Amino acid sequence: MKIAIDRMNLLRPLGHVSSVVERRNTIPILANIVLRAESSKLSLTATDMDMDIMTELDCSVIQEGSCTVPAHLLNDIIRKLPDGSEVSIHVSDGNAQISAGRSSFKVPTLPVDDFPAFNTSDLPVKFILTTADLRHQIDMTRFAISTEETRYYLNGIYFHKSDSGALAAVATDGHRLALARIDMPQGAETMPEIILPRKAVGELRKLLDDAEGEMHVSLSETRAEFAFGSVRLTSKLIDGSFPDYTRVIPEGNDKILTVDRSLFSSAVDRVSTISSEKSRSVKLAVSGTTLTLSASNPDASSATEELEVTYSGDDIEIGFNARYLLEIAQQIEGDIMQMALSDSGSPSLISTPGDEDNLFVLMPMRV
Repeated sequence: MKIAIDRMNLLRPLGHVSSVVERRNTIPILANIVLRAESSKLSLTATDMDMDIMTELDCSVIQEGSCTVPAHLLNDIIRKLPDGSEVSIHVSDGNAQISAGRSSFKVPTLPVDDFPAFNTSDLPVKFILTTADLRHQIDMTRFAISTEETRYYLNGIYFHKSDSGALAAVATDGHRLALARIDMPQGAETMPEIILPRKAVGELRKLLDDAEGEMHVSLSETRAEFAFGSVRLTSKLIDGSFPDYTRVIPEGNDKILTVDRSLFSSAVDRVSTISSEKSRSVKLAVSGTTLTLSASNPDASSATEELEVTYSGDDIEIGFNARYLLEIAQQIEGDIMQMALSDSGSPSLISTPGDEDNLFVLMPMRV
């Protein structure tokens, strides 16, 4: 195999593909990506056995062929080559010679036959999502994905058809919950309920930075495939049942507070500087049109800040994890943030006023 390709054309696709490859591998072939050159195209393929990615790009093919090379090593080499350089890759005698200008690298290869075959089982449910809609659903929810491995069924985003007939994306870690709904795409009405794993969510979100227009989605009970342009990402799904999250969405919260999102975020960030690292708790006390944010530390330091708000309801004091509050505030679309409160021990509902499709639930803390 022998090819020539512009460094910039190779860099981003190689970065996407190599990021799927785990840094530590007990199986040597899984540390490699497959390069396959034929008819003026170069395809790049990688897998971690749970997720597969394949992309294709134009290149000058001098001699067709295929090989596997260490993914992260190749990515580091290409990344460090000078801008504007043309990269030549020549494979012979079990090695890949990578050269550009006066730089030359020799990298060992492994046989393509050792690379695991992709799962090509049928994916019966097929529909099209706009990349903007998918990007929105991921951005609104992924910060709430649980990292607790014992509750593995919470380690991803739960996509399903909601009671209202919308396509809903939900993530929760037991402390906060994020929900984003969009109109159900044509063809997705019969989709199974799926939980897309955290790593697949992260890789898919990176791909969406380069994608515009439409994303082709194919699903089965156990696998999901996302394709746009020449890129295809396939992932196993989490085999588990997502809990009935609707039971934790409060309905009777009648104390409604609205506040400028930017001013609120800045105030929480400042006040939480003083709170102990372990809890990062901030207390909100609302009386009339004044919201008082406060935090204290076991070493006797403390901080308070007041904000003007619009509020209807009795006076209330409630505590929250400051980091969780800030992460939710970052997702609010618009300048105004609304908090529907009940009492100091009940979950609060946070949203953009008038937006019923995107909402967040946050559990309180004792402060």
